[in-house]
Amino acid sequence: MEMEAGGRCSRKRKSAGLGSLEVGAASEGRGPGPTAGDQEPPPLPGAEGGGSDRISDLPDAVLGEIISLLPTKQGARTQVLASRWRRLWRSSPLNLDCTPYLFDAIISRILAAHQGPGRRFCAPVYHLHGDRAEAWLRSPALDNLQELELCSFMFYLPFPPATPQPLPAAAFRFSDTLHVATIGGHALTDSTVQALHFPKLQKLALKRVSISETSLHTLIAACPALECLMIYRSTGFLCVRINSSSLRSIGVEGFSYQRGLEFLELVLENAPSLKSLLQLGSCGFLHISVISAPKLETLGYLSSGSSSRLVFDSTVIQGFKVYSFTTAVCTVKILAVDMKPLSLDLVIDLMRCFPCLEKLYIQSNGPGKPNLWRRKHQNLIRSLNIRLKTVVWRYYRGIKSHVDFATFFLLNARVLELMTFEVDDNDYNEAFFAQQREMLQVDSRASRGARLRFTSDWSYHNISLDPSVHDLDPADPFERTQPPKADTNFMLCGNC
Repeated sequence: MEMEAGGRCSRKRKSAGLGSLEVGAASEGRGPGPTAGDQEPPPLPGAEGGGSDRISDLPDAVLGEIISLLPTKQGARTQVLASRWRRLWRSSPLNLDCTPYLFDAIISRILAAHQGPGRRFCAPVYHLHGDRAEAWLRSPALDNLQELELCSFMFYLPFPPATPQPLPAAAFRFSDTLHVATIGGHALTDSTVQALHFPKLQKLALKRVSISETSLHTLIAACPALECLMIYRSTGFLCVRINSSSLRSIGVEGFSYQRGLEFLELVLENAPSLKSLLQLGSCGFLHISVISAPKLETLGYLSSGSSSRLVFDSTVIQGFKVYSFTTAVCTVKILAVDMKPLSLDLVIDLMRCFPCLEKLYIQSNGPGKPNLWRRKHQNLIRSLNIRLKTVVWRYYRGIKSHVDFATFFLLNARVLELMTFEVDDNDYNEAFFAQQREMLQVDSRASRGARLRFTSDWSYHNISLDPSVHDLDPADPFERTQPPKADTNFMLCGNC
């Protein structure tokens, strides 16, 4: 909704449709093509007079993704809906929910129905083990597999199991064809890793796995085309050293547990292509040293309440406090922070370290410190060229400390384009918006094109919630890609 200078309002209600949803062509080039038996049947009697079939209007790629999210039994049943769904089932990603109650004969039929090159095999498995797992993974129907997600039922525990299951040996027969691999809740032994080589693997996620430090480095080196690496709550090693010319994105969460070695340190020794360094969760004790990452553009989440340490050359950032600042990091353009309480002074210190910031993502549900700045930062305002174009704020409450924080950027960021505020449902009303218009001094903003957007929906993508290796791929991993819910956007601008 746009509010003009005269104060008149007009509310634009938009439905969150599926027209802008882009899903990769999961079915392209895979599975058998349509046959004479796959032609659409005639419409059911009386169908012409009924409502339109919205689901059938969706493209095949979207329907294939929907089928892949269903348990195997329900996914197979979609074939009875229409002949079109038969080929969708055959070409959709294979999702095996392998409980002990599934018989080998049923699995064999599923694998036979999914024959074809380039299969994706997603296995969020609760009881996949022993000879049965080996037999399934060795099925000829899975030849030329490109994506594999293989998680033990132990993966769903909040901590690594005391005795993690060894990974089925048959899983490694896809080493020549895999492009994406996610391993969860398993143990990777030294003898197994030494024999591995993944020439085409581009994305690798290790979630709650047990692996030695030597084997972890051996595994990374065995992936010469690796672009995205996720290490999430895994044990058996203390330090990870990255020397890779292909890696573009890394997502890590350190893990401290009484059992086994803890992941405490990440060293980027030589990462010439790295663009994103993402900390998943609090990482309250992880020390990160960036020795050589000349293309690093995206960084987050930094947490003010942690004892984590981030080192660039001789510049040290501990929590949010900057120590021994000597070298500015001019490559970083996107920064995500988790602040408790909200502090403008700490953010300004980070802006000194990263003077070329263009996007700032803020998460803060605390009340905030007194964020007065007009006298305190007069000299800074004259000398610091604020290049921010986008500010996205989760848990904005509209209290004085939050308003003072926001007005610093509104009144001083000369190229600001958009500030997005996620507010509580109780604050999403026109009275609140009118009050904020006055308090935020919208008409005095430094950038005449700057807009304010209020939403009661999620304002940006939180990659810490059930992270996936695919979350590491976008240029901006924090940018929300799903359409917002209907009636959750209020646009506010001043005199143009």
